[in-house]
Amino acid sequence: MLFPANRKFRKERKGRIKGEAKGGSQLAFGMYGLKALEPGRITSRQIEAARRAITRHLRRAGKLWIKIFPDCPVTAKPAEVRRGSGKGDISYWAAKVQPGRIMFELDFVGEELAREAFERAAAKLPVGTKFVKRLGEG
Repeated sequence: MLFPANRKFRKERKGRIKGEAKGGSQLAFGMYGLKALEPGRITSRQIEAARRAITRHLRRAGKLWIKIFPDCPVTAKPAEVRRGSGKGDISYWAAKVQPGRIMFELDFVGEELAREAFERAAAKLPVGTKFVKRLGEG
């Protein structure tokens, strides 16, 4: 699973995911991509599950790029603990995703195979997604 090696501050406030993606909204490496249509937090486990779904469907053919990284710590208090006494421990790491963000990219595979692989990956993710393809090719 993905998580940062070190951070200046261990815990972070929740914040809000507002607006459209400023960067990472165009295909940079591959021919095909999976784009987020809704804002949301994607956990490192969900990213790994989507990655596994894609690679298993492709049978290790093609090249896959993961364009998001879970760098936001999410804290939670244990069950049946009274209020107060500070913020909880880090429960998991998440990536904040804005609408328009390309999350995964694929190359060196056919369009139909890429579309099917991304459909399987989208089933593992908590945000609405869309299959995108590089313009001017084929």
